[in-house]
Amino acid sequence: MPARPTPAPEFAERVLHWFDRHGRKDLPWQRDTSPYRVWVSEIMLQQTQVKTVIPYFERFMRALPTVQDLAAATEDEVLHLWTGLGYYARGRNLHRAAKYVCDELGGEFPGTVEGLCELPGVGRSTAGAIASIAWGKRAVILDGNVKRVLARYRAVAGWPGQGAVHERLWQIAEQYTPAARSADYSQAMMDLGATLCTRAAPACERCPLAADCEALALGRQRAFPGGKPRKPLPVKSTVFIMASASNGDIWLERRPGSGIWGGLWCFPELADTAATANWCLDRWGLAPESIEIWPEFRHTFSHYHLDIRPVRVTLPSSPAAVMEAPNQLWYNWRQPAAVGLAAPVASLLARLDSQDTAPNTDGAPT
Repeated sequence: MPARPTPAPEFAERVLHWFDRHGRKDLPWQRDTSPYRVWVSEIMLQQTQVKTVIPYFERFMRALPTVQDLAAATEDEVLHLWTGLGYYARGRNLHRAAKYVCDELGGEFPGTVEGLCELPGVGRSTAGAIASIAWGKRAVILDGNVKRVLARYRAVAGWPGQGAVHERLWQIAEQYTPAARSADYSQAMMDLGATLCTRAAPACERCPLAADCEALALGRQRAFPGGKPRKPLPVKSTVFIMASASNGDIWLERRPGSGIWGGLWCFPELADTAATANWCLDRWGLAPESIEIWPEFRHTFSHYHLDIRPVRVTLPSSPAAVMEAPNQLWYNWRQPAAVGLAAPVASLLARLDSQDTAPNTDGAPT
């Protein structure tokens, strides 16, 4: 028989007692706490682990320490700081929200969960985290870690992305959230899911909720929460044209604001490597001095795989006839511009930078 869940006050008491002894209390955003710092950290932590976020958060705060600084920054500056963190819409929404806070709200963040939810990129759980951690208000959170803790504790079957399951978890989260020590409780629940009640190997023997966790009583911890129904990811392919002028600068183009890598700087793309020479002639009136086809690699998004074939193109001179337009750039890797780069583009630029000679005999970068 499943264990009977503990009453809400005792649930919170156990969680907070565990947090006092074992919780994380010196994360960068827990120091000099402010709505701005908590907001930036919560946006970065969406679908990203704490250890990955920490260096990005610290760099972001050094560059843009206030919401006014963020609002005044260019999108390129913001996306440059975001490069490598992924899910770039978060960075664009962060920038849009900062402008809204400064232009429409006098630089002050909304003081309610409902008001925070009006900001681009801020949902119900993120708003609850900001309200509870920044201001100590009683506010309910339900991020991925908390969903896992509550789904196991109450043996809530089904994938949390389903409406009925999602709403049931919100009801449970509301039931257990205490009025006192709201900031500590929010952080404790996130920590519990991140450090003990993990997806693959929950450390139930150290969990403060183990005594009456229903999933543990059933011996089916890994069955909760239910997984998203899987469909095979489609596969798409593209060719990256890595064209360099005679001085070594690399041609980049900025992608539209919507879609994958929206607003980021990328290599031009073709459907076929065979079109490379004609593309250079059409673009610059120059035939490539050399074309080197590098091995294909795969970049995976949440909804499809993208197989990328990089093509290294060396031009015989620096094209004087084609000047940079607002969405075009000769990128000087020796003095790199502070622009946002798609992750595979940043990786390929680093490999180009590291090469003093042509790729090795099989065409792979050294």
